[in-house]
Amino acid sequence: MFRIETGVDSHRRKLLGELLESSNAEASPAIRGLRGTPHEDEVPLEVWAFEDASDDSAAGLAGGLTAFTWARWLHVDLLWVAPHHRGTGLGTRLLDEAERAARERGCGWARLETWDFQAPGFYRGRGYDVVGVVEDYPPGATEFLLAKRLA
Repeated sequence: MFRIETGVDSHRRKLLGELLESSNAEASPAIRGLRGTPHEDEVPLEVWAFEDASDDSAAGLAGGLTAFTWARWLHVDLLWVAPHHRGTGLGTRLLDEAERAARERGCGWARLETWDFQAPGFYRGRGYDVVGVVEDYPPGATEFLLAKRLA
């Protein structure tokens, strides 16, 4: 018999992650090969642009990118540019800086997700290829998975 529960539990989530990581390392030589290397853990990477060098408040934020590197990959999580700065090249500068920093960390590839109403054309124009599509996520929208070789 099993007892099934629904609920948020940070301790169990951490335990689950550790158990899955161990199982993955047993099953995959690629994952096992990361153990003990600088690429074993997710390392945050953030790039910020401010309108005024002295104003790092939300009001002064012109754009930003959050990501992490893991397993020689850059995974871009969030990229946002203030509406009045779109089309100025700021998004490209943020992405270029993240890719540069990721290469310094030994990454050879990058990946990200975007929706059809966001910026798939922006990323394709910067060398990213669509490698996956999820229709109706959320309903009425399409999500794209894109990847790029950095090296």
